[in-house]
Amino acid sequence: MQTKKVISFQIPKSSKEFVRFQVDAEKHFYDKLHQHPQWQLTWIKEGKGQLMVGDYLGRFEPGNLFLFSANMPHVFRSDAEYFDPETEKESLGYTLFFDFDALGKDLLEVEEFTGLNYWLQQTRGSFKVEGHVKQYILNYLDGFQECQGLEKILAALKILQSLQETSVLQALNKLVPQKDYSETEGKRMGKVMSYILSKSQNPISLKEVADVANLSKEAFCRFFKERTGKTFTEFLIQVRMHQACQLLQESEWSISQIAYHCGFQNLSYFNRAFKKTQGETPKEFRLRRFN
Repeated sequence: MQTKKVISFQIPKSSKEFVRFQVDAEKHFYDKLHQHPQWQLTWIKEGKGQLMVGDYLGRFEPGNLFLFSANMPHVFRSDAEYFDPETEKESLGYTLFFDFDALGKDLLEVEEFTGLNYWLQQTRGSFKVEGHVKQYILNYLDGFQECQGLEKILAALKILQSLQETSVLQALNKLVPQKDYSETEGKRMGKVMSYILSKSQNPISLKEVADVANLSKEAFCRFFKERTGKTFTEFLIQVRMHQACQLLQESEWSISQIAYHCGFQNLSYFNRAFKKTQGETPKEFRLRRFN
């Protein structure tokens, strides 16, 4: 049976290449929601923004190390300033793509690969890599570009061995999809997420975003909730809250300026929503971050 196509994104590689090292050095990272059958390990060396992967939405910044299992829809959406042609800000990421299919089923069934194979079957979703082995992995990534042949394979296996240690992976997803997106579903979700992330500072109606998805409002609500675990309104508030938290930490704007800039039309509603989601008021959040 032919497997479903995923979102149109292909990693340029040989069909028999187990591990591929990629450097992303641009003004901003690739900004379209996408997925691929390879596992992905990404080290953010420069750049900041919002990471969306599966049902998770959070921030990424220099020093972060993330692991995504196969076919996890994701996008590293750089902050708006990285899209400004006048800025000198740059984004830099080191990524390893692991194609376990290239090893072949027989090799993964060899006794020495039993532990790795079991870990691959049990590990699904997206993760932030933390703990004592993180720097060990970063050291390998720093010199990975120079590795060739067996040296490259051995370095990749050392990294995979480290990732299997206890308390290294911090799970980011609450809802892990049981099936992959079809190509049509992926493109639809990509359009929706790109629209929300780029327009979140403005009022966005349910009908407006349903039209982007080319669905009725009722069908869109079902589609969105099944794939994110959140309603459209909940997700939009989460996006705006992440933007507000960033500005509270990095700008000198007043709380009311931040609220309106992030798309909240009412200051008292912003304060209530912030307290509900963050557990403290915007003022308390800002004071705690600067103390």
